[in-house]
Amino acid sequence: MVVVPHDVRWKEQFASESPLVARCLGEDVNATHHIGSTSIPGIFAKPIIDVLAEVADVEKVDSCNDAMELAGYEAMGEYGIPGRRYFRKDDAHGVRTHHVHVFQSGNAEVARHLGFRDFMLAHPEIAQEYSDLKRALALAHPEDSDAYQDGKEAFIKRVDEKAAVWRRQGANP
Repeated sequence: MVVVPHDVRWKEQFASESPLVARCLGEDVNATHHIGSTSIPGIFAKPIIDVLAEVADVEKVDSCNDAMELAGYEAMGEYGIPGRRYFRKDDAHGVRTHHVHVFQSGNAEVARHLGFRDFMLAHPEIAQEYSDLKRALALAHPEDSDAYQDGKEAFIKRVDEKAAVWRRQGANP
């Protein structure tokens, strides 16, 4: 498990990949968003760009698998999250570079992912706690991605709850 300091190029990488993803997914795309730790300046992250795409009808996304595969993505279906379509992309050396999470607009997962990101952006001290946790977990579990993910679960759940309240209260810090 590798986490690295924030790289300002991640924002640019999202900006260049997002239109490609939107073209592959077609006219049903309502929006694309940069999510995950690479979207939060100043924190350590796995160097993988997470793209969240909102579509009008998630069922139609399956017909876009060929286009996504031509763009270098592997279609993974729901991959454990009902209502999602998930794609992953590796570089020429087999190193993961991108994840694409596709949800129908209005799906609660869209609000959760955006809420987490926005809350972290507005609360840099909590983002730093997350960064420290990720670094410690990566050191403790360098070859065990499940243990790394499990170690983040309670923190993410706590932040998700805070973010939901924060948004209901008008997103004030």
